[in-house]
Amino acid sequence: MLEFAGFLPFLLVIGIAAIQLGLVGYAANQAGSAARAAARAQSLAPGTAQTAAAASTSSWLEPKAEGSGGEDTVTFTVTVHVPPIIPLFGDGWNVRRTATMPNDRTDAGS
Repeated sequence: MLEFAGFLPFLLVIGIAAIQLGLVGYAANQAGSAARAAARAQSLAPGTAQTAAAASTSSWLEPKAEGSGGEDTVTFTVTVHVPPIIPLFGDGWNVRRTATMPNDRTDAGS
């Protein structure tokens, strides 16, 4: 019993670290999806990138899309904020993902 009580804090730290790592991985996946959605939406209808990024992610990640479009391609970067599980360990992390899509607007070549 005494050995388990001494080892329990290590188990808790490892468990919390695993959950935090999973949360960062989830945020990276969501940021990639949001970047693709923002670039695709912007390539079809200019001005819709932020709405598409917000619609394709969990709202608690607070996605922020920024990017630019050229004549042939549209590139967007989405940043999401990952909060820490235990607030004592900092403010969290920002995860960025970038996606480039071909410009599919019908008026692009006209």
